[in-house]
Amino acid sequence: MTSFNNNEHPHRRYNPLLDEWILVSPHRAKRPWQGQKETVHEDNRPEHDKDCYLCAGNVRANGVKNPDYTDCYVFENDFSALLKEEVTFESKAQSLFQLKPERGINKVVCFSPKHNLTLPEMEVSDIEKVVQTWAAQYIELGSHDFINYVQIFENKGSVMGCSNPHPHGQIWAQSSLPTQVDKTQKNLRAYYEKNKTSLLKDYLDQELKKEERIVLENEHFVVLVPFWATWPYETIIISKRHFGNIIAMSNEETKAFAEIIKGITMKYDNLFETSFPYSSGIHQAPTDRVSHPEWHFHMHFYPPLLRNATVKKFMVGYEMLGEAQRDISPEQSAKILRDLPNQHYKTKTT
Repeated sequence: MTSFNNNEHPHRRYNPLLDEWILVSPHRAKRPWQGQKETVHEDNRPEHDKDCYLCAGNVRANGVKNPDYTDCYVFENDFSALLKEEVTFESKAQSLFQLKPERGINKVVCFSPKHNLTLPEMEVSDIEKVVQTWAAQYIELGSHDFINYVQIFENKGSVMGCSNPHPHGQIWAQSSLPTQVDKTQKNLRAYYEKNKTSLLKDYLDQELKKEERIVLENEHFVVLVPFWATWPYETIIISKRHFGNIIAMSNEETKAFAEIIKGITMKYDNLFETSFPYSSGIHQAPTDRVSHPEWHFHMHFYPPLLRNATVKKFMVGYEMLGEAQRDISPEQSAKILRDLPNQHYKTKTT
């Protein structure tokens, strides 16, 4: 009988953050691909695009003119998914037909006035300003009595549904905990109540000992491919110190966070020498005015590309009806990312 090899044989892995399992089928990475291939767009955008709704000084679709901003620029989304207005509602809850109004505020965060400057190509000092903007928005939005969670995220690239190529992120603040956050909180809390320690702190300590899935590390943060990663080159940034939200960072941690964001996004671009698409987002404590010692600050990166810049991982069929599945082991993808240069491919000398 053949001995089990986690880089060759199918197996399942447990995700303690979501209390879910994932199927890993590393042998499938060898299969030929005759399916859909994404179009790779040449990354030759101008520094300022007169037709871009997000560029400094331009007029947006709703007629509002952007200021001539020089670093981060934040504004309320012109086409918000959530609305601030309170509505009257008479609950007629039935077990199979439950609904309730949801209030919230949606904002857009332009990282830079430069239309062609993504996070991996920005200076660390400018990414620090982005982090500081996120922190300020967490405070501002969380101070509303009807806001209980602030979700900071970025969709990068058209393959991830990004409708405007100007480098930007979004913030959705709302009255309820989103489903993924609610699942995470329940599992973090259960672990904390049982062990009196942070789940992610204990997990990170073990990962640092194993060194199998570490991609990048600095004094305050670690980037690794989670043991339970779903997407081919999924990573997570975890703070070494146990704290619950972005405003708990020291100045040194803010700079270190900016450095490691630049580091992992640069690794992504170098992987297939393209402006690498992903969805990323920060998970942190709710703003519900309740103590949350169970929360441990972290940031997810979910990139879809699988084999090269034109082939992406699809979550269909079995993944939609059964459970998530991946075709390369987390250990393999961590090594691939770890071994990539720490200099952006556009700046390398031939």
